[in-house]
Amino acid sequence: MLLALAQAGSQLNETEPTVLAALADTCWQTVDTANATLTLQTEQTVNADRNRLKQLFENLFRNAIEHGSTDADTQGLTEVGNSNPSVTIEVGDIADSGFYVADNGPGIPEDDRANVFESGYSTAEDGTGYGLAIVKEIVEAHGWSVTVTTSEEGGARFEIKT
Repeated sequence: MLLALAQAGSQLNETEPTVLAALADTCWQTVDTANATLTLQTEQTVNADRNRLKQLFENLFRNAIEHGSTDADTQGLTEVGNSNPSVTIEVGDIADSGFYVADNGPGIPEDDRANVFESGYSTAEDGTGYGLAIVKEIVEAHGWSVTVTTSEEGGARFEIKT
């Protein structure tokens, strides 16, 4: 499965108007969320390959859950200094055309941000390093851009400009 996702790369199927909140909610149901919480702050519709956008949301949700919580069920115990027992993830709109996925976990150190989208890069002992690389490929296949910054709560915030 992971190989198939990685090989999909920049390939898109047909794009269609896709309601972000509805798709994000659907994706949330397919991810092992443990004690995590999803907040939807978007009413935006984007023209996207629904299946690839689904992969993007699922990868970002898994990344936030696995790296943003100290709950043993989410395998976030590797994050030193994170006292957050469960993570809250928010999907929202960016005013100048785009959306974000943010969490309240420990965030991504500024020095690591340039590397997180590289294939094979992971800070977890059992991580594959493909999740965020696939996110970047999906974003670029749509002609969009992605950056990582700090959320209002100090966690990670992935901004996708459409």
